Amino acid sequence: MKLVYITGASSGIGQALALQYYRAGWRLALVARRVDELRAWAQAQDLAPERWAVYGADVRDVDAITGAGRACIATQGLPDVVIANAGISIGMDTAELADIEVMRQIYETNNIGLAATFQPFVAAMLARGSGALVGIGSVAGIRGLPGHAAYCSSKAAVISYCESLRGECRPFGVKVVTISPGYIDTPLTRQNRYSMPFLMQPDDFAARAFEAIAAGASYRVIPWQMGVVAKLMRALPNALFDKLLAGRPRKHRQGH
Repeated sequence: MKLVYITGASSGIGQALALQYYRAGWRLALVARRVDELRAWAQAQDLAPERWAVYGADVRDVDAITGAGRACIATQGLPDVVIANAGISIGMDTAELADIEVMRQIYETNNIGLAATFQPFVAAMLARGSGALVGIGSVAGIRGLPGHAAYCSSKAAVISYCESLRGECRPFGVKVVTISPGYIDTPLTRQNRYSMPFLMQPDDFAARAFEAIAAGASYRVIPWQMGVVAKLMRALPNALFDKLLAGRPRKHRQGH
């Protein structure tokens, strides 16, 4: 029975992905800071105890998250799929000194945490000659949005990092998949103060992500409609792009 390792599994996309893989017959290695909450969820879903395990770690703590990966290998074996899903989104204003620390927090979670999630598995997967490393990006990584400087740049970095890693792993039979969600109805997006076109439910997203990962897609925007929007945004001249975003509500800053 195949094994999937998922960070940020206590809510939102991570939880939906866990349920999708479980229903497809996989074993689960679930990682989150809120261990008790995650265990309670798994028990409430009546998941077979022998098919899941929980590891407590904050992806910002490199020792903790790499330790969780090593513990998974020792306890459940080397996963077939590793999904670095944990991420945060907080608005920032560069004019505010406190928000530089917010930027650090976002980068440590969305970027360093992603690389540290993969680290324990890379050498073993390359030696085995199979496996998939999945980075969760965002369409927000396509262009910078006012008030989202930290989040947009962090997700742009996820996309580029995974592309680099893909070139390193491809010769050894290990796939690197980048999934860039559009707007998914999760606690992360419910605080947004602007319209969210093509809003998806987490279960629908998880089903499409599962298919993309199984197909070994190198890069996939979900839903596809947001992929079209993202391409159009990327093609817009800066002057027109700036005009379209003028007056758009900014994301809430931390504590607001």
